[in-house]
This record gives sequence, structure tokens and C-alpha cells, in this order.
Amino acid sequence: MADTISIEAKARQLGSILKDDQVSILAPDRVAYSRDLWPRGLIEFSAGRPAPSPPDVVVWPETTQDVVHLVEWAAGTETPLVPYGGGSGVCGGAMPRRGQVVVDLKRMDRILELDGPNHRVRVQPGMNGWTFEEVLGRSNLTMGHFPSSIFCSTVGGWLAARSAGQASTRYGKIEDMVSGLEVVTGKGEVIRTGNPGAASLGPDWTQLFVGSEGTLGIITEATLKVLPAPEMRVYRGYGFDRVSAGLEAIRRFMQKGLLPSVVRLYDEFDTVIARSGAGRGSEADTLVKEVMGRLTHLTKPMLPWVKVAALRAALSKPGWLNKLADGLLPKLTGQGCLLVVGTEGRPRLAQAEADRIHEEVLRAGGRDLGPRPGEHWEKHRYSVSFKQSGVFYSGGFVDTMEVATTWDGLLRLYEAVKTAVSPLVFIMAHFSHAYPEGCSIYFTFAGSSDDPEQGLKLYDQVWNTALAAVTRAGGTISHHHGVGRSKQAFMVEEHGDSLELFRMLKRVLDPKEILNPGKMSL
Repeated sequence: MADTISIEAKARQLGSILKDDQVSILAPDRVAYSRDLWPRGLIEFSAGRPAPSPPDVVVWPETTQDVVHLVEWAAGTETPLVPYGGGSGVCGGAMPRRGQVVVDLKRMDRILELDGPNHRVRVQPGMNGWTFEEVLGRSNLTMGHFPSSIFCSTVGGWLAARSAGQASTRYGKIEDMVSGLEVVTGKGEVIRTGNPGAASLGPDWTQLFVGSEGTLGIITEATLKVLPAPEMRVYRGYGFDRVSAGLEAIRRFMQKGLLPSVVRLYDEFDTVIARSGAGRGSEADTLVKEVMGRLTHLTKPMLPWVKVAALRAALSKPGWLNKLADGLLPKLTGQGCLLVVGTEGRPRLAQAEADRIHEEVLRAGGRDLGPRPGEHWEKHRYSVSFKQSGVFYSGGFVDTMEVATTWDGLLRLYEAVKTAVSPLVFIMAHFSHAYPEGCSIYFTFAGSSDDPEQGLKLYDQVWNTALAAVTRAGGTISHHHGVGRSKQAFMVEEHGDSLELFRMLKRVLDPKEILNPGKMSL
């Protein structure tokens, strides 16, 4: 039915539901909302396809009742709705198709209640992450959730994709911080979850919506846990000759019940980035500087066109580049693998925990590098979200993949992905988001092709090859970036027949299938 309604007619109908400034069919708005930050979309842009599937209409609801009216209209006209937060997702989870309506929730950006004594906050989904943490800080509170995208992501986006912050080892992921939700289903019904007095009665309805990427309902409010802001932070760096030794040190102190806020182990090349280039360029860009500088002893900065040419040439030889990064470059730098650990809280407790971790790391063979590596990391902790443009400018592409598994399979997973992908693109990794049971691996890969169309094929080949290696090694295909479009083909591999339970729930909550269709294998 939606295909028979013109864009102008949809706008008029929506204009009768919302105010005029809450509805747009202007070309700039439709193009701007045609994609999120999925790197595949940036390759498409370089191939001359700036807006492959713009939405018909963009709307900005301001209240839960606005969302209810939108969903009722969409169900009646069978028009798909795509919830949109900050647009910072990297898996295509907020990308619409033609005929669909984007529902941007950023005008629903208020803190509704801040209950400090009970460590609780009620907040709307459009609240910007950095603004949210700043407001909490004025009351000497924190949620402890610091994703790298904190400047350009929203609370609703965190919940939709099961986000993890950089301090997840201590505070948990977003699903550990949410105690209740208000959600509008595909039938226009408002569901409120999380009655503390009924916590032991039946399924946890809150967790059914967290991580569902807007396919089961549109989140309009969240009740989240907050804690007193830490009075002290202690950072320290350690060196290891091999990744395996660093992982063993992490496993030891995690399984002794210690809870650092930050744990990050960089492999050999990522250590070069972390200790020399963080915040000043992309990973691949830094690689060119290191290779050219150390192997040819260039003392003057390269001209921009020389750097671009060098970067494209380097990325066109991924096998050679990976061998260099894994073997020769670490020997030239003599840095091995870097581990950064941070603790926080009340001063005596934070220091005591740091001291105990220090003992365990030294016992596992770590070399004490002092506080500077950790302080350097803290200074540049959000830089990764702003470091990709240089590679795309050079005609290449760069992306990240976060997977996870238990301690006994972690090295196997790391080697499986690197071995599978190394012939195709340059790849490196760090280990973060550590828990007593296991850890996440955060891979970064970069590639290049003279033809943008061939670049798209290479990009897809890399993802298919990498995710196949992940499933063979027994890992999970996503730790905190979500599924969206980029990983949905492997949802069956991960979940098997149990995926049908999710589809059954979709049919109950969204019988007209109007909520973010085409995502999460739905």
C-alpha cells in the first residue's frame, strides 16, 4: 500500500499528525538521512552513489504520543519506519530504503528524572552521549558508559545496538545498566518494562528490546543506573613480548575478582599506533609514516600527494604489508605488545586495586612502563571515531570488527581472523572489554582498489571471509556494534533455529512488519 502513496501525500498525512517543522521531504534532508556511518556507504559515495536509497520522508517526534501516532499511521498505510539516533552506527542498522520514513529521535533529548539517592535516571532516547555524561557530572554522578562514539551517539542508539563503553570491564555494557524501558510497538501500544517489584516473575522484557535495533519497538524512554563519579583514576602501561603473554596476565587478574575500568592489550603493530601515532592520523596513515620513516630514514614530512600515493601503494600489497607489520616493524621499534590498565573510584580503593593488578601483571612477565602510556591513551581515547577519513581520501577504505569469545578460544579466534583476512587487507587488533569469562577482540582493517566498484567487492569479500572465520573458531560475530545489514547474513550461523523465536516475537509485536525491516535477518 505504501508504494501507492506519493511522497507529497505522505508528507501531507504526516503533517496532519505532527507540526510542520517535524516533517521534511527536502532533498538535503532525505540525502543526509540516507545512510549512517557504515563504511560500505562511504565506498559507495566514492563510487558516485551518494544517496542509493533515500527515505521518502524524515520526521522528528518530540513526545511518546508523537511516536504512537506515527506508528499507527505507518501500520495503517504499511509504511516502514526506521528509528534514527545519532547516525553513528557502523553496520547499516539505521539505513533506510526507498518508500520508508526515517524517525529521528534527537528532539526527545531530555532527562526526565535524576534520582541520585537511588542511583537512577530516566532519560529520553535522543539524548547525546557526551551531553548526558556532562549533565550527570554536575551532580557528581556517572553512568560509566564511554563508547568511542560518545560525541556523536545517543542513549537510544546505545540500547538499540547493545553498546559497550571503554570502561565496560568495571561498569558493564549498556544491557547491564538499564533497568526499564518505555517502548512503542509496531501496533502503536506503549509497553513499560522493568518493575523492580516483579523482577523474578517471568522473562526479562527489558532485555528483549535491548539490542533489537528498532525491529521490535521504538524506545521512547529508558531508566538507567548511575553511580557516584570516581574521585581518582590510576593508569599504568606494561610491555609484553607476545600477545599470548599479555592475555594470560589479563585473565589472571580478571579471574581473581579485580575490576579495572580500562583494560587494553595491543598487538605488535597496534602498539606502534598506540604509543606513537594516536590521535594524529589513521592506522593506515601511521603505517605509511612508520614504514617510510624507518626504512628509508626520511627526515622531512612527506608531501600530501606523496603520502596518498604511498598509502595506496602500501594497501595494494596487503600480504606484504601484514608480514612487515607482524615481523620486521616490531623488531625495528622494539616495542612488543602494550597493555594499558586503569582503575578508578575512591582513592584508597582505586590505588589498592591498581597495586594488586600491578603485582599480577609483573608476576605474569609484564614490564612496568609507568603511567605515561595510560595517560596518553586517556588523552586520545575518543580519537578513533575521527581517524578514518584520510584513508578514504586516499582511495582506500578502513573498517573495524569487534568479536569476542571465552579465554580458551581467544588466541585461536585472533589467529583465525588474521590468517583469513591477511591476503586481502592490512589488519591489526587490540583486546579490550575484558571479563572473567573472556574478552573482545577489536580488529581494524584497511584496503585499497583503483576501481570503487572493485573496492565494494573487496570490502564484502573481507567481511564474509572474516565472519566465516569467526563462526568456525566459535566466536560471536558482534560484541557491541550490533548487526544491522553488515552482519545479518551470519545471524543463522550464530543463532541457528533459535532465530525463529525472535521472528515469532517480531510477528507478535510488529505484525505489519513496519519497524526497521531488512535488519537483524528480519
